[in-house]
Amino acid sequence: MDLQLTDDQQLFDETTARFLDDTCPLPTVREWADKQPAGYPRDWWRQGAALGWTSLLVSEQDGGGSVSGDGLLDLVLVAEEMGRRVSPGPLVVTNLVASTLSRWGSDDQRAAVLPGIVSGETVATWCLTEPGRPWSTEGVHLEATATADGYALHGVKGPVEAGAEADWLVVVARLDGAPTQFLVPGDSPGVTVTAAEGFDLVRRFAVLTFEGAAVPATAVVGPPGGADGEVERLGNLAAVLQCAEAAGAVDHVLAMTVEYAFDRFSFGRPLASYQALKHRFADLKLTVEACLATAQAAAVAVAADSPRAAELTSVAKSYIGDHAPLVVQDCVQLHGGIGLTWDHDLHLYLRRVVQDAALFGTPGEHRARLASGLGLTTRSEADHVG
Repeated sequence: MDLQLTDDQQLFDETTARFLDDTCPLPTVREWADKQPAGYPRDWWRQGAALGWTSLLVSEQDGGGSVSGDGLLDLVLVAEEMGRRVSPGPLVVTNLVASTLSRWGSDDQRAAVLPGIVSGETVATWCLTEPGRPWSTEGVHLEATATADGYALHGVKGPVEAGAEADWLVVVARLDGAPTQFLVPGDSPGVTVTAAEGFDLVRRFAVLTFEGAAVPATAVVGPPGGADGEVERLGNLAAVLQCAEAAGAVDHVLAMTVEYAFDRFSFGRPLASYQALKHRFADLKLTVEACLATAQAAAVAVAADSPRAAELTSVAKSYIGDHAPLVVQDCVQLHGGIGLTWDHDLHLYLRRVVQDAALFGTPGEHRARLASGLGLTTRSEADHVG
């Protein structure tokens, strides 16, 4: 992603890349997938946090800070490098919690959670999506009811990334019909965690069932009933980071495939020399550059809190969500029979981009959001009216 990096950002990007290459190359990723319950060891996550992965969206007064003065643009560099290596770790969800607590958390909430997130000792996750429902606040049915001591949460969230591993949850619920965020310990009584199957080998997901889980009144994050705008902001943040990750993944996969095409000979010539394949590579390059460009535009818009942030985020999420899996699938075919094997690394990338496309709004949901913003009627709405 060409963000016209400063010298400090360039150093940060190179440091992150070297750390990932040294500590979790693809053979290690495969090993962790089999042997690490969380998909990664906690001490590795703490090392990443020491590089700044979890502090970029946290204010300086809470122990955070950025490299360039804009934490999100710094963080997308990490996301892209992790995408290039299908790295594990709850980068997106932990940073969403860090961001919302830094902006809206009470003094006690920030003191209880943010130091652990910044140091890497604490993993946190954001609980928005509910099974079979839209990814926005429209899909939130989990209910918070007032009790004598605070609130009780009733409902289901899922899929939740790092839901079983998280020490803290930020849960979006309806309080008197209005979206409200609650800070909930991951081991709270009344919260049942059920592991869910994921497509990505090193990402872990869970379904969380809240059966009257009691939380104090002080658990509310931000104004009660006033989380609509914050949920949209966090959704945009999540989409931007996922788009950067997917763009990094497909850029690396294409480079890998081009290298293979020059090394693989057929009838005495490298595969890359055949005109028909050159045309395919040109088309793939165009698609990859479009992925990088839309991801960059979305990141810049969200970082600047632009009025077009939601629009450009949905453009990126819908385009990359549709095209990234197709690019990887095409590269699998260009690798021939070897690309279809478990031993080859291509399927790791395919799993990553397909999983990302399904989270925080599918491409179809983001196209519907674009249509709504333009005052257009989607097909399902037209059918309903008819």
